[in-house]
Amino acid sequence: MLLPDFIREGAAALEALYPPEEARSLVLRLCEDLCGFQPFDYIVKPQTEVPEELHAALGRLVDGEPLQYVSGFQFFRGRKFKVSPSVLIPRPETEMLVDCAVRHLEHYPHGAKVLDLCTGSGCIAWSIALEVPGAMVTGVDISEEALAVASSQFAGGAAGAGAVAAAGVAFRAPRFEKADLLAVPETFPGAPFDVITANPPYIRESERLTMHTNVLEHEPELALFVPDDDALRFYRAIALWAQSFLKPGGWGIVEINEELGEQTAAVFERTGMKSVTIIPDFFGKDRFVSFEKAA
Repeated sequence: MLLPDFIREGAAALEALYPPEEARSLVLRLCEDLCGFQPFDYIVKPQTEVPEELHAALGRLVDGEPLQYVSGFQFFRGRKFKVSPSVLIPRPETEMLVDCAVRHLEHYPHGAKVLDLCTGSGCIAWSIALEVPGAMVTGVDISEEALAVASSQFAGGAAGAGAVAAAGVAFRAPRFEKADLLAVPETFPGAPFDVITANPPYIRESERLTMHTNVLEHEPELALFVPDDDALRFYRAIALWAQSFLKPGGWGIVEINEELGEQTAAVFERTGMKSVTIIPDFFGKDRFVSFEKAA
């Protein structure tokens, strides 16, 4: 099949799942991600034959699988992160969490120690390690499959051993540990930490009906959902981790459910955290809560 025909027929097939413009955009990106075709190649090179792998990949998209799982990567803060069905696909909102953490860490004259809970793909942990000179980052997750993805990011690539982070300082690759966030240990390697970050599960079960099927059927439920009657369970646990493993005067930031901003902030206030602040995302929705541990 020729490239123009593939794009036209592929977009038509995807319109059962997506609006026409988004469907066409997905097919164009599929062609670019898997085969390096540019968005204009179907015009300037209309006789280009489509390889068989693209037909198989399109079939996965038509079945509702997210493009990022089909291509195997997602860009996050300008870097190409590996993803698989074992980890959540990094979202643009989470880039704001990293931005807040990086700005806070600029005040540390020496290498800061950072604990990233529910690390998933490792996008937060790796981004901080690469952008903050000398930062010592530990990522934690309960899923061995997620930890395998996180620890393999950039292996042998441009951000691998010997890569240079901000200000020309060689970075330290994050260390990854398996732990259950809901079972706070008595001790933890590397503690105490200067900063804690986390993007835990926060979507209530009742919110399933509002979500796209490609998320519901393909992204890991373990990293998405919480019971309606205990929607803040992970934030209570994070507050306990902060009590145990954050240095006095240390700082933390978590991503939250936009409808539970005040309730989430109250969790950290009740555990004695100071300067608890709700931070909106670029849509003006409550998206993060930051806090400090009393000095």
